[in-house]
Order: sequence, then structure tokens, then C-alpha cells
Amino acid sequence: MGKDMKPIRRLFPRFYAWVMFFFRFDDRLMLIIFGALVGSCSGLAALALHHGLTALSGLIRGYRPFWWSFVLPGVGAALSALFVDKLFREGNAGHGVPEVVYSVSRFGGLMRFRSSFSPLISSCLTIGSGGSAGPEAPVVMSGAAIGSNIAQLFSFNERQRITLVGCGTAGAIAAIFNAPIAGLVFTIEVIVGEWSAMNIIPIAVAAVSGAQVCRLLQGNQIAFTRLQFATDITDTLSALGLAVITAAASILLTRSLRISHRLSLYAPAPVWLRAAMGGCMVGGIGWFLPQVLGQGYHSIQTVVQGGFSHGLLLVSLVVLGKILATAITLGWGGFGGIFAPSLVIGSFSGLMFYRFIAWAWPGIAWADEGCFALLGMAGMISGILQAPLTGIFLIVEITGGYEVILPLILVSVISTTLCHVFEPASYYMKDLVEKGHFLRPRTDARVLADLRVAELVETDCLPVTKEMNLGDFIKIMQKSRRNFFPVEDAATGAFLGMVRLDDIREYLFDPLLYETVFIEQIMDSRVETVGLEDDVSGILSRMDAGHLFSMPVVADGRFVGMISKATLLDKYRYELMVQTGQG
Repeated sequence: MGKDMKPIRRLFPRFYAWVMFFFRFDDRLMLIIFGALVGSCSGLAALALHHGLTALSGLIRGYRPFWWSFVLPGVGAALSALFVDKLFREGNAGHGVPEVVYSVSRFGGLMRFRSSFSPLISSCLTIGSGGSAGPEAPVVMSGAAIGSNIAQLFSFNERQRITLVGCGTAGAIAAIFNAPIAGLVFTIEVIVGEWSAMNIIPIAVAAVSGAQVCRLLQGNQIAFTRLQFATDITDTLSALGLAVITAAASILLTRSLRISHRLSLYAPAPVWLRAAMGGCMVGGIGWFLPQVLGQGYHSIQTVVQGGFSHGLLLVSLVVLGKILATAITLGWGGFGGIFAPSLVIGSFSGLMFYRFIAWAWPGIAWADEGCFALLGMAGMISGILQAPLTGIFLIVEITGGYEVILPLILVSVISTTLCHVFEPASYYMKDLVEKGHFLRPRTDARVLADLRVAELVETDCLPVTKEMNLGDFIKIMQKSRRNFFPVEDAATGAFLGMVRLDDIREYLFDPLLYETVFIEQIMDSRVETVGLEDDVSGILSRMDAGHLFSMPVVADGRFVGMISKATLLDKYRYELMVQTGQG
């Protein structure tokens, strides 16, 4: 994920020493100051992508009426894939957020420097040409990479580096939505996964810095202007039904994305050509349903303001079309996130639900349809991310809809719960969980994942052969401090089993057996072994299950050494101190 760089220390040793001395007594102040710096840089990255998307979308808009315009998303997706795969050789670049979570989980927040700008360019090509994706996840990846590389420049430890990665994430989300609280909550809830004062304060400062940069350069505006909504008990209760709709849409989008990606792998074509094929399919859908193209923020604004006058059938088609277009865009090689598509799907799902209940129960004075659009957006974001707080605060901040907070909470919580029943892990986390890569910092799984069997092996065991008699074995035993003796084949050196003193104690005090009993008769040939590549967490689980305190390590059929629970736990304690900044 990156290399540990120390150019500041090397090129400017006095400056580095002064900075480290100044902050040595309180690294919280250091993280706050650097958090503000990282948040500001992330805000600039978000603005750069925003203006890039605006320029490219404006350039392409004039060609939309032509019959061949369906190829435009294909061209943009192909250029994006070529850029990522050939120029930067990133391979499957993913969608941004999972890569950031993976870097935090397995590499302590280490990220490449090129990740600070490559996702901005590739997502601009995909989305600006009409691909159905959002700019938020690429900006998150860019901001996280900025924080990671600044931390590496100053040789920060792992805990500090993860905090600055979170600062970059918070600053990016806060800037692109002008929503600092949402940036803070998303980072803690999804990226870092740890609510602690050491994290929250600098990340909050970074979120404010990112939002402030956005406000200074383009004004203090919420993302979607709206009407004032008034809700009563009937609207709040109806939120239960809307939560079911948004949960179903979230599950459908999640599974469509996976199915689309698997189908794309069957296409016998290079990455860029698959992306082009997917983009053309999206362009074809957009020819009939233009609302599914690009970010879709304009469509959201129309729905929230109550300006979408088409009937229930078309609204339902937009929901399904946006899900399909997003799945194809991202599944076939385009680069972008699912925030914006989820907001579009959620707003139209809310509108669809409103149109249905207004038709079914015309005598009830329902709230405005824009209100249900807001609730649908919150339910969709909460469901797809399985992060209810993010859904609540994001929608409240980007719309200013504080008066609908009660149904907003209800929709978000129920949608998240229902999605968790059918999809135990969110879209971002599912692959990481299945591969065992979703490890939160300073948890047992994360600490053990950093340990390797090779660094835990104890090599002071004395081997014996199966032909050796008990008398010769006792002479070797007297030279050892171990209770375990590996048995090896005298000719090949292959591992055959173990001799445990506890198992043969009755033979040791009978001299008559010294010449008549051989190691082959008293060794355990069915002993459990581990390999050098085995997972340490799994080894510890096997020890606990078998009530074992040590196990032999065998590689290529030969005995390497012993791994003991005492050594493992001692290394665990040291690694935990390193990750918490105490060692």
C-alpha cells in the first residue's frame, strides 16, 4: 500500500527535530494542527473534482441529443480504465472506500502517493461522460491518501497515521457535501470504526477545515435547497413502510453490483474494452431514462422541490434504471462511488412510495412528496452503508431538513437493520470480511494479523531419531530446557512426531527400560503441526480448542521449531503497545 518515507527527517533534520520537540509533550495538539492541514488539502481535492466534473459534463451536454450519444459514457469509462490500468498500473482500482478501509485494517493506513490524485482523474472521466457513479468515494480515497502521505513524510507512528487518514476522509466528505458533521460521522462509523477522543477531535477539525475551504471558494450553500416540511404521526408511521422499500432497494443495488462484476469477468476482453461495453450499455439506458446518467444531483433537486411531475410508472422505472446503470458502470470497470447513485435511488424511492400511499389513501393529508424523498435518501444511504448515523446527519446537513428528524431516524435505523439481516456486511465491507481483511485497529484480530509465525518460532529444541533408545534419549534430555523433543528421520530429516516428557514420565525412572525401549515406541506421531504461512489468529484458536500450550512448526516436511502460547501472547502485548503508541 505504500512505503515508509522519511524525506523531512532526511532533507530537513533541524526542522524535523524542532517540529518533533514542539509536539513531543502532547501529540493531540500535533494531530489537531496536521488534521486541519489534511482537511484543507482534501477540501481542495474535492473542489478540483467538482469543477472538473462540471466542465466535462458541460462539454458533453451539447452532444446528448445526437443518436450516437450512447457511446459517450463508454468512451469515458474506457479512458478511465486505461488511465488506471495502463498509466498507473493500479489493476482493479476498486471504488475508493474499500481500499481505504483495507489500508487501515491491514497496513496501518499506508497508501500510495499517486492515490491522492489518480482517483480524481479516473472518476472525472467516468462520471463526467455520463457514467452512473458518484464522486464521493474517489474523493475519500484521495483525501485518505493525502493524510497517509503527510503522516509518512513526518514519520508518524501507525496510530497517528490512521488518524490522519481519517482526517483526509472527513475533510473530503465535508467539502463535497458542505457537511462537516456528516464527514466526521462517516469517518468514525465506516473508515476508522473507533469512537475515541484521540480520533474524534482532529477528525472533527479536519471536517470543519474541509467544509470551510469549500465555503470560502464557492460559498456557504447546502447541496439541495428545499421547501419547509411539516410532519405528523401518520407520516412518521408511514416511514416504517418506506424503510422496507429503501432496504429492498439497498439489497437489490448491492447484489446487482456483485452480479454485474461477475458477469463482466466472462467477457473475453481487456479491462478498458469491458469498461467501454458497460459504458455504452449505460448510455443506452440513459437514452430512454436520462435521469440515470451522471451524478444525478439535478434530478434529486427536482424531486425534493416537488417538480417531478411524471407518474408512478416512470418513477419506478427510474429507480430500477438507476440501480441497473450503477451496477453496470461500476461492475464493468468504471470508477466512482455509490453515494450519489444511492441518493438518487433513495429520492425516487421516497417519491414512488409517496405516490403509492397518496393513491391508496387519498383522504389522508400526507406531508409533501419532497419530504418522503429526503426520508428515502436517508434510508438508502443507511441501508447500503449499514451506517445509520451517516445517513441521518448527511441528509439533515445537505438539505437542512431538521424538522423531519424523527421519521428520518426511524427510516435510517430500520433500513439498516433489515439490510443487515439479508446482507451481514455492507457493500463496502463484504469482500473485505469474506477475505479476512476487515480488521479494526487495536482489536485482537488486527494485532494478531500483524504477527507472523516466523517471528514467533522457538528454535532451541533438540531433535532425536526414532531409532534412539531411552538411555540415549535421557542423555540428550539432560542437556535441554524443553519438555518437547522433535523426532526426525535419521536419513532424510523428515519430521515424524514429538516426544513429550509428561507422556513418558513413567519410563524415565526404570533403568531396566533404558536399553529395551526405543523412541519410535513412545513418540506421538499424530501431533498437530502448523506451517510458517499459517494465520496466527487461527493457531491461537487451535491451541485453545485443543488445550495446547505449544505446537511444532513444520515446513516442507521438516521441523523448524516450536510456537508457544507464552511467546505469542508476549509478542501480542508488544504489538498492541506499538499500535497504541505506547511502545
